[in-house]
Amino acid sequence: MNTGQDVQLDGLDALLIELLAEEPRIGVLECSRRLGVARGTVQARLDKLVDRKVIGGFGPDVSPAAIGFSVTSFVTLEISQRHGHDPVTSHLAAIPEVLEAHTITGSSDLLCRIVARSNADLQRVIDQIVAYEGIRRASTIIALAEQIPYRVIPLVRSAVR
Repeated sequence: MNTGQDVQLDGLDALLIELLAEEPRIGVLECSRRLGVARGTVQARLDKLVDRKVIGGFGPDVSPAAIGFSVTSFVTLEISQRHGHDPVTSHLAAIPEVLEAHTITGSSDLLCRIVARSNADLQRVIDQIVAYEGIRRASTIIALAEQIPYRVIPLVRSAVR
């Protein structure tokens, strides 16, 4: 999400983000030791990155496949303009298998990433999604294999160049 302001990252910010991405359980003191800067500097940088929403959280990165949801798919939705995005988004948010949803341009209105336990379970999830009257049409693409996992470190490195 764009906060309306561009945040400039410097080399220390990038190194701190990379260190936290590689070792999410590392403490501020250990970060300062490894980066060769004062603990207060690391804490101030970290606070700034969180305040500016560059860092959005410190939670665990859970693998859906590891907890039994081995099918990943992408679903585009066409919605009734009469209902709008908000009610549809509320409906989608109530379905645990909908991992994310984005408003998009083009012939569809929303793009969702969803997971399921099997192809049969995927049908159940899709049926649950399209049960809402504000959704006119859904088109599903099943992901066969993840070629590039979600990543931001190369982007962070690029931002400081």
